[in-house]
Amino acid sequence: MPDTAAPVYQVLARKYRPETFADLVGQDAMVRTLKNAFAADRIAQAFIMTGIRGTGKTTTARIIAKGLNCIGPDGKGGPTTEPCGVCDQCKSIMEGRHVDVMEMDAASRTGVDDIREIIASVAYRATSARYKIYIIDEVHMLSTSAFNALLKTLEEPPPHVKFIFATTEIRKVPVTVLSRCQRFDLKRIEPEVMIALLQKIATGEGASISDDALALITRAAEGSARDATSLLDQSISHGAGETTADQVRAMLGLADRGRVLDLFDMVVRGDAAAALTELAGQYADGADPMAVLRDLAEITHWLSVIKITPEAAEDPTTPPDERKRGLDMSGRLPMRVLTRMWQMLLKALEEVALAPNAMMAAEMAVIRLTHVADLPDPESLIRKLQSSSPRPVHGGAPAGGGGGAVHATTRLHGPAVGAVHLPTHGPTMQGGQATALVLAPGVLESYITFQHVVDLIRERRDMTLLVEVETNLRLAKYAPGRIEFEPTVKAPRDLAARLSARLQGWTGARWAVSVVNTGGGATLAEEQDKDRLAAEAKAMENPLVQAVFAAFPGAKIAEMRQPETEAAFDALPEVEDEWDPFEEG
Repeated sequence: MPDTAAPVYQVLARKYRPETFADLVGQDAMVRTLKNAFAADRIAQAFIMTGIRGTGKTTTARIIAKGLNCIGPDGKGGPTTEPCGVCDQCKSIMEGRHVDVMEMDAASRTGVDDIREIIASVAYRATSARYKIYIIDEVHMLSTSAFNALLKTLEEPPPHVKFIFATTEIRKVPVTVLSRCQRFDLKRIEPEVMIALLQKIATGEGASISDDALALITRAAEGSARDATSLLDQSISHGAGETTADQVRAMLGLADRGRVLDLFDMVVRGDAAAALTELAGQYADGADPMAVLRDLAEITHWLSVIKITPEAAEDPTTPPDERKRGLDMSGRLPMRVLTRMWQMLLKALEEVALAPNAMMAAEMAVIRLTHVADLPDPESLIRKLQSSSPRPVHGGAPAGGGGGAVHATTRLHGPAVGAVHLPTHGPTMQGGQATALVLAPGVLESYITFQHVVDLIRERRDMTLLVEVETNLRLAKYAPGRIEFEPTVKAPRDLAARLSARLQGWTGARWAVSVVNTGGGATLAEEQDKDRLAAEAKAMENPLVQAVFAAFPGAKIAEMRQPETEAAFDALPEVEDEWDPFEEG
């Protein structure tokens, strides 16, 4: 009885899988290398194919296996890069049933026991083929022990054994394995090549599909031939033999590219109401909110690229009217607006992915984008701050002078020592070092002297910088916005850079801080110590203090301050002769 069963449908990705190296598209460098190697009989014992999904890694492995074992139509051929496809060896390999060509999925067989089976079988010659070939797909999934077990056999396999590996994660493969293999990196397929491939397949299937629809499929495939042919297969079914761009867009859940450009234009104009209306319209037409925001991000990136390199607009997947519009928009929009849009859209995509309602999150993202569209850039803000009224002078110091007089009192501490109070007055602080200079414009007018800078650091509570400035900076020259200093031996190397960055961040004005080798004065800490030492020296001239130190050798001056009762003590009347009741009269 004749077999009347209908033929089983085969998906396009398998039906049009390349059979020879000539059928491989977009991998010219690899094909040329392999052809030369076969022609010179310099065939490596192991190959590793790497690349993104759908670029032909496993297919290339099978073509190599066919080329190694092909015997030709007459049964007398040798290894070739153009397998005949009609001999038993070629047919059984392409059908996946050849006994000497073993394919192993490393994602499901990751252990060392699976590798032991291979090691145990390599010693035996091929049953019917010229070579025994092991194809291991997703080889990066093997365990560390499995890789280690394979090393020796991989380095010195028997002459009749060949290994072919395929992986999408080449970085996960140990370098000890990579060094034993001949590596081929399969590239993403270029848009022009992909469109030509899809047109060839569509013609072979008798399907009519527009060029715009093919461009959409190519863009969605992202360089993967398998993804592109699978989408083509789906679009042919969706269009019932005649497929348009609108049908492909609806099938993929994409928004109309022209409408996305309209939405982008509304956002950069700051028209929130129109942008929300357009977003709602696209959502009602079936566009996914996440896809709309992703398209906005893609347009932002595209406009940024063509703004720098206009020739990048000549993309075959981009329609002419869209290309013209993109060049116009990239010329009008400044780069700071595009970079800000990019950052905000990345954040919005994260929010939409996590939000319970994607449309609400997308609407909030569009509202934020429209409201920042007319915000000034940081450069404009700095100019505005510089032109604003100056801030009040720090620390209450007079505008033209240094610090005030240093008042001190002396307190002696030691074993069984009371407090001895002596009025002293120290010299003025180093702020007076900064002479009257021509004021810098804007906010710098508030920092007439270096003491004002120190007060600002203290006000901002940057204690580390404050200590370093007081102890390691010998001021040589100062003007508002410019500091020259000689560092001490213990000064950090980056003191000038950090001081400049902090002052610029706090004031919004540029500060030039430079280091000189000579000409620096005393540090603020040394000035304070000098005042204290001078006051202590003056106190030591007092006979009473000398008597205290003589009576208590371990005593030392711990604090100096002005006693409040000194004036009252000086105002007491002097008594010349006191009466003693026990004195004989």
